[in-house]
Amino acid sequence: MEAENLTLAEAEAQQSRNAIRSIKVALLLSRLKPSSGDRRLTAAADRRDAATEEKEEELKREIGDLKMEVVRERLRNKRIRLCGLMEVFLEVAVLFVACGFLFAIAVGN
Repeated sequence: MEAENLTLAEAEAQQSRNAIRSIKVALLLSRLKPSSGDRRLTAAADRRDAATEEKEEELKREIGDLKMEVVRERLRNKRIRLCGLMEVFLEVAVLFVACGFLFAIAVGN
């Protein structure tokens, strides 16, 4: 029972970390979108220098890394759920075998 509570706590912590990562990704994406005020800028002011482009590329790389991390975490969570389900099935199977064994002993006497 303690292991179940521990895994539930871990799952909740993982969900909160995933939510924080998703918020970070959303904020980074919103920074990349041009605002309506940017459209009114003149052509000379609209030119981006190398530093701005470098920052955008860095943000895009960071967004890609965060997306890959979120995908890894989802796969890890699915794997954990599958292992837990298999553990329950094995416990039930062992219980049935033990009951059958005890029944065979009782009927044999």
